[in-house]
Amino acid sequence: MSTTTTGWIDLASPSHPFFFHALASEIPHVDFRTTVRNKTETVDLAAEVGFDYTVVGRDFDNPLLRKVGIPLRTGQLTLSAPDADVSLSSRNAMCVLASRARGIPSIHFTDNDITAHVDGLRYEKLYNRLEAMATHNVVPAAFETEELTKRGAGPDSVHTYDGYKEDIYIADFEPDSNFTDQFPFEEYIVIRPEALDAAYVDAERSLVPDLLEGAAERDLSVVYLPRGRGDEAHANPYDKTQVYVPDGALNGLQLAWHCRCMLTGSGTMAREAACMEKPAVSFFPNTLLSVDQEMEAEGRIFHSRESEAILDYVDSIDQQNVAPDRGRAQSVRNEVVDLVTRLLAQNT
Repeated sequence: MSTTTTGWIDLASPSHPFFFHALASEIPHVDFRTTVRNKTETVDLAAEVGFDYTVVGRDFDNPLLRKVGIPLRTGQLTLSAPDADVSLSSRNAMCVLASRARGIPSIHFTDNDITAHVDGLRYEKLYNRLEAMATHNVVPAAFETEELTKRGAGPDSVHTYDGYKEDIYIADFEPDSNFTDQFPFEEYIVIRPEALDAAYVDAERSLVPDLLEGAAERDLSVVYLPRGRGDEAHANPYDKTQVYVPDGALNGLQLAWHCRCMLTGSGTMAREAACMEKPAVSFFPNTLLSVDQEMEAEGRIFHSRESEAILDYVDSIDQQNVAPDRGRAQSVRNEVVDLVTRLLAQNT
């Protein structure tokens, strides 16, 4: 690969800085230039991991404006993205479309085949179809690859790896032995609510109040991570020695490494914990993604919408036999680095 190869990375969501930093840092002879969407803590995390970046566009809380914001930012990227030989993005039709408009190949990562299981998501299905227009689609082996070909991707554009996207950035994670000093307890579980306002979630109420009440009854201390759309009130009945709500963002990987169990209404944080060989619970309200179904079948994630069953599972965990580890994640990261290096060489 030429030493003059230039790659463009577009960071659109909070998980992207860690993912792409871990990937790009292992790929030699490529000058990566980075754009970031102003969405929740994405910009702050891009700075934290050391990206030199330009902010392009923003996200919106209002669902209607969010739909308008996607084509708007696509246009902004088309006009102002850095010159590059190839783009890299994840769950990001904006970058894929801007790359096509600029005449450069794109490498796109996803693990979300949710539309295979949920009807009525017309807008989500359109966005997924646009993502599939990437030159290369890189997905976990557990992903239903026929979903990509149904969306319009050519079979030769789909590349799989044996692992999960969370493995990529867990591979170079370093635990901080002092991390738990900030909490009023040493042992804890983490609870993160469902994204009830997401298009693919049809639950009418959160399971969090039941989980918090049951945790208090069982003397389980909780680090609670509200999403900030009213669900912070679930912690009000408890003092901070029972339910601790951080004042700001915490490093999710440190939380997972040091916790007794990770409980989340979405998928990412459960997969992060599971990829560290830590106990993980998903109380996602709908059919799980294929990657989560595989983890559940392997016994690496426990899935339930019954609070008592979840808390019984937490109580059953033998802490003496829980040894967090990154060895498997490092092997997966090496496989993906080799794959991406080959794709970059083909397109530059």
